[in-house]
Amino acid sequence: MPQSVQARMRFLLKGAKGSTKQLAQELGVSQRTVQRWLKGQAAPKPAAAKAIETKVRTKWQPKVKNRVRRQAEKSGFMLHMSATFGYTAAGKSTDDPRPRIITQKLPGDVARRLYEAVDAGASQAEQEAILADALGEHYFRQNGTRARGLDAEVNDVEWMDIEL
Repeated sequence: MPQSVQARMRFLLKGAKGSTKQLAQELGVSQRTVQRWLKGQAAPKPAAAKAIETKVRTKWQPKVKNRVRRQAEKSGFMLHMSATFGYTAAGKSTDDPRPRIITQKLPGDVARRLYEAVDAGASQAEQEAILADALGEHYFRQNGTRARGLDAEVNDVEWMDIEL
């Protein structure tokens, strides 16, 4: 996020399509005041500085979130999770659910599925099911090289951290 007043004002000016008049109206000050702030000839009073910071944050966060999303969908993410996992094997045998701490790199397509589910209003249980499927494939079955037919189910998530 831009730190200096001038940098914040330049950022907001882009959103106002370069119009100091429009930006001044949005901030409730005169156009001349905005021009002085941009040139560094004056500093905003505390109330105006707070309004500028708030406006920058509301416009900055979506850009950061979109950048993080694109990166996760491109490169994947690291999932750290402590939960109880249940298993069903191909021979209809079932292991008792047991707690595990798992750290697993998951690919971008999993991130894409999670973001699409969140965008569609998926519940936490639905999101956990996506993660369970992904962990079943990439952690337990190791991309199809072992434990064919094993299904994993996430129960009782104790904590979870996603690292990009």
